[in-house]
Amino acid sequence: MGKQMGKACVEMRRTSRIRLNRAIALLINLCLSASLWASVMVAPARAIAAPIAELSETFSRFSDSDIQAISQLRKAAFAATQSGNFTEAETQWSALIERLPQEAAVWSNRGNVRVRQNNLEGALADYTQAIALAPQEPDPYLNRGAVLEATGQWENAIADYNAVLQLDPDDPAAYNNRGNAEEGAGEWELAIADYQAAITLQPRFSLAYGNYALALYQTGDVDQALQIMKSLVRKYPSFTDMRAALTAALWDQGRSGEAESNWVAVVGLDSRYKDLNWVKNVRRWPPAMVSALESFLTL
Repeated sequence: MGKQMGKACVEMRRTSRIRLNRAIALLINLCLSASLWASVMVAPARAIAAPIAELSETFSRFSDSDIQAISQLRKAAFAATQSGNFTEAETQWSALIERLPQEAAVWSNRGNVRVRQNNLEGALADYTQAIALAPQEPDPYLNRGAVLEATGQWENAIADYNAVLQLDPDDPAAYNNRGNAEEGAGEWELAIADYQAAITLQPRFSLAYGNYALALYQTGDVDQALQIMKSLVRKYPSFTDMRAALTAALWDQGRSGEAESNWVAVVGLDSRYKDLNWVKNVRRWPPAMVSALESFLTL
């Protein structure tokens, strides 16, 4: 479930590239845009985007002044992206695309800033172009999958995550995100297996642990789900998603005092959890978890 990422907002790949996604959703919402809360990576995220790789195109055909201009555009694009000025960042990446139309990384990074502006259609087009230019690079598939997941295109998202895993079988972000999409398709056992794979590959992947706990709760393994939720909240007190889930789970077990104590912190961190429609359709909690929270909220 695309799930976010306060503490998980910056989950790193085993490589030096930062993944979105959150995609694109725990991770995605906190790291990128609220519309992607339920996708990725987030988780964050829930759905994860990678920064530009080193430009690979040969510069021999450019003059010294062209190379200097490209370097300045690249610096400006990074600076605008990192400062959160995504409109300006898109302008700079677009200018780079005009000069380097065959550079997949430039297209992918414009897709990233389009995601942050909730321009999902534009982001999909950019990621698709990046894939066409560099089909052996996993990041554009991961990023496109997170956007597809955010728009409910589960099978297409799973196909993109499968492509990532074909290129890099040990990518924990791809396993986590594929689990999110499998949840969306109602394949809970497959999702659990993928979350377990993500955790095995990256034992400190808190986002995947959170997604794993929610899926366990949905399938009836309440005790293990509670154990994981408590552990995550203890390690990451500001992990709002898990604290909210713990509130609902404790209330469902009749432990009202503990539930209310956790809820006070939830409301202080993120009041959106008071909105069941948001929890169900944007954050995309599993049905059993939504039902437990509804019981708490409608007392």
